[in-house]
Amino acid sequence: MHKRYFHPHLIPTLAMLAGMVLFVNLGLWQAGKGDRRADELAQHAARAKHGAVQVLAELLPPEQVQDFPVVVRGMYEPEQQFFVDNRQEGGKPGLHVITPLRISGSQTRVLVNRGWIGWGQSRDVLPQVPVPGGEVQVNGVAHIPGTKKFFLMPEHADEKPTLWSRPDLQRYAKTSGHTVQNFLILQNQSDTSDTLLRHWPPPEDRVAMHESYALQWFSMAAGLLFFWMAASVRKSDVADTRDAS
Repeated sequence: MHKRYFHPHLIPTLAMLAGMVLFVNLGLWQAGKGDRRADELAQHAARAKHGAVQVLAELLPPEQVQDFPVVVRGMYEPEQQFFVDNRQEGGKPGLHVITPLRISGSQTRVLVNRGWIGWGQSRDVLPQVPVPGGEVQVNGVAHIPGTKKFFLMPEHADEKPTLWSRPDLQRYAKTSGHTVQNFLILQNQSDTSDTLLRHWPPPEDRVAMHESYALQWFSMAAGLLFFWMAASVRKSDVADTRDAS
């Protein structure tokens, strides 16, 4: 006759606890990312319906205008126009055209992403993009450029002074010597009739993906606990003390 009893060993128990802590924390991390992405999507949708914010000389807190429609008047500075490399549209390689705008009645600048243009026959020659002259009104959406640097993709020196790897506000302020708003403007497609393509997709909805990852990590934690409990059950032989009839 066998009797079952629960008798966990120390080392497997410590390993189980370490695994549980790891899996649960990874699950909470993914769940938190999902919650933050959901908040970002809700904020983007709500702010897109807001009235346009007037951009003037006073520097605006970027986190307060992110995703808001904005409007600004000023004069473009074509001599400081630059391009952002490695931008694709419809699978075609191209660039984003970034032109500084001096805000009317001030010395403050704001960078305007005027849209996408494809490369020509060769990367040796940058596209020719005309710049509107005189005072203009620009309508668009405030956007904070990312500053994240990827470990496996170190930055290299730009091929040309006006060909940048990303829109860098601090770099522009340093090289130009101008005060610049801490965001750039993604110009509306209907704002002007030039040939640039302005396609600004909303933030990617990855909420379900993060929730799925979180569920997987929590499931692994539960599975590890179940396996440890099952493996900790022992058997022992028990003598049958009943009298033979």
